[in-house]
Amino acid sequence: MGRKEDNIAKAKDLMDKLNRIRNIGIAAHIDHGKTTFSDNLLAGCGMMSEELAGKQLVLDYEGQEQDRGITINTASASMVHTFEGKDYLINLLDTPGHVDFGGDVTRAMRAVDGCIVLVCAVEGAMPQTETVIRQAIREKVKPVLFINKVDRLINELKVTPEEMQQRFIKIISKYNDLLSKIVPEELKDKWAVKVEEGTVAFGSAYYNWAISASYMKKTGLSFKDIFEYCKNNDQKTLAKKSPIHEVVLDMVIYHLPSPAEAQKYRIPHIWRGDRESNLGKSMIECKENGPLALMVTKIIIDPHAGEIAIGRMYSGKIERGQEVYVIGMPNKNRVQQVNVMVAIDRIPVEYVSAGNIVAVTGIKDAIAGSTVTDDPEAEPFERIVHVSEPVVTVAVEAKSMKDLPKLIEVLRSISKADPSIQVSINQETGENLVSGMGELHLEITEYRIRNDHKLDIVCSEPIVVYRESIAKKSPQKFEGKSPNKHNRFYITVEPLPGNIVKALHDNEIPQNVKKYKNEAMKTLQELGLSKEEAKGVFAVHGMNMFADMTKGIQYLFETRELLKEAFVEVMKSGPTANEPCQGIFVKLVDAKLHEDAIHRGPAQVIPAARNAIYGSMTISEPTLLEPMQKVFISTPQELMGDASRELNQRRAEVKDMITEGDSINIDSKAPIAEMFGFASAIRSATGGRVLWNTENLGFEPIPKHLQDEVVKQIRERKGLKPEPNPASHYMD
Repeated sequence: MGRKEDNIAKAKDLMDKLNRIRNIGIAAHIDHGKTTFSDNLLAGCGMMSEELAGKQLVLDYEGQEQDRGITINTASASMVHTFEGKDYLINLLDTPGHVDFGGDVTRAMRAVDGCIVLVCAVEGAMPQTETVIRQAIREKVKPVLFINKVDRLINELKVTPEEMQQRFIKIISKYNDLLSKIVPEELKDKWAVKVEEGTVAFGSAYYNWAISASYMKKTGLSFKDIFEYCKNNDQKTLAKKSPIHEVVLDMVIYHLPSPAEAQKYRIPHIWRGDRESNLGKSMIECKENGPLALMVTKIIIDPHAGEIAIGRMYSGKIERGQEVYVIGMPNKNRVQQVNVMVAIDRIPVEYVSAGNIVAVTGIKDAIAGSTVTDDPEAEPFERIVHVSEPVVTVAVEAKSMKDLPKLIEVLRSISKADPSIQVSINQETGENLVSGMGELHLEITEYRIRNDHKLDIVCSEPIVVYRESIAKKSPQKFEGKSPNKHNRFYITVEPLPGNIVKALHDNEIPQNVKKYKNEAMKTLQELGLSKEEAKGVFAVHGMNMFADMTKGIQYLFETRELLKEAFVEVMKSGPTANEPCQGIFVKLVDAKLHEDAIHRGPAQVIPAARNAIYGSMTISEPTLLEPMQKVFISTPQELMGDASRELNQRRAEVKDMITEGDSINIDSKAPIAEMFGFASAIRSATGGRVLWNTENLGFEPIPKHLQDEVVKQIRERKGLKPEPNPASHYMD
């Protein structure tokens, strides 16, 4: 029996020993070496050959990932590691570092309890490092730190041992600063990393060695020894004396929580249900024999097995042939196969129980983010909050008409496998819009449609998604009449305070305000709304709210659902450019209703309320919001002028410039609409000698002098008349 088979047998045995399981993610800035690192951990545990580790990139199994040299998919793998004489099962998720695939990182964080944040010793903590730490903390995932590429400090930058330690101190304190900004008070001291406690490790994933304070004590190696080995180009011996997988996995087992420990504090954070219920208790205690609760965090489309749902078991067990429900979907799904993933092999097992990561086929209704249970009435997990949302769109058409049905099929399966891609299919116009996180995200999606699904498509130039908002409170209430003139609604709108918009985005206010009335009221009052306003809120859509501020109007309660429909319709497509709305607080201040229910049906109420909201927005200084990006550039001093010129042409605003040695770091922000083609432009302007990256920053109002022109362009593109309707249009 080979070492790998032996490990698979051990892994099966360990699945129900909760305190011997660790579910971990690896997260870092792009190109800081995550995938090489994961490969070497697998090789060390005998899951693949050591010669190939770091070169084979087992976890980047898509041709596309190997061509581009970046990780696109979160891959999952399990391995067995022996620590202090006991075997432990480690389930690892490798995540992408590129900002366009941030959604994958967030979803992976939902499935794990701990993560290793990788930072490159040469570049230090980068903007994306901050984002991944934030994503981990938001999901209550405990991080530890690994400083990678230490060999480059010694061999390329020729630093002395003292300088090296100075660098490490700088990286660690920056990391702890980032952490303390985000982490809840009660975890501050517990989660900060300290070299002497062994929560920081240093090493080189490429050369397969690492070291930590705990491992130094155990082996007697010192920093000086490591320095000498690297300087004398003998990293092979170092890798034998201090192998990366031992050092890192020892740290994981000792410092990161087991599912039994983590679910106690993670469940109340990611699930809003009743903790005293059978399901609530079973999840908090991570019970194998409780009701089933599986959170799907990823869908892989396999050419042979079809859709494979990968996710975290929080309660109960899932077995072959079992009938399960995907919450929110009407039909039962039958589980066909249950697997654990070991590197890229799926190992079929009879069942997988709470606390483990599982790969299941047969759950056809699942998408990433679904909750799978054995009770259709169970409370689902909280929606996963993404750091950024899709901001770039392309129109996709099939080259030949006969492929249209296939294209719709393919787009559906793509949006299932990657929920950060939003697809809107318009059967009437035949236009299919695909929105993603950025240019690269869409390029890769196009590549997949053409190559994996063998479909010839034509794509438009990428366009930016805008949002509509308002700049001031409406000067008076706006009347909307129903077509039969028997019902009237009086509406005002005002900008929603920034802290409430943020709370809606971060899921701190439940989207279903009706069901969680008390919790929503309490949160809204804490955020500064009056008691009346908070009590009146009866609908939330995206980052907008609708409140009923009327008193004692007869029959109003019966029309509320219809009012909500009208509100959602307007929020999906505003009056200025038919773009989604954001940051609007709609208030119903008065209403007159016909006493006969026949005269206040949907055909009367919806148009009346819709016109009142549209009209009210039109008189409140409608504003267009555009998506912004943080642009971080590190350039040699002599190329500074070229880099700045490139930014200035793109309406960028430079926030900060810091000189470090011979290079200058420029911190700026720019509208995404101006950033298309930036990658090739900055490369040619600087002869490729510049490091740069971007991070999405959310939406900001477009400069006043540009608004009319942009609105006109959007409206013409959508086939609307160039000017938005005036308020008088909504009065009849």
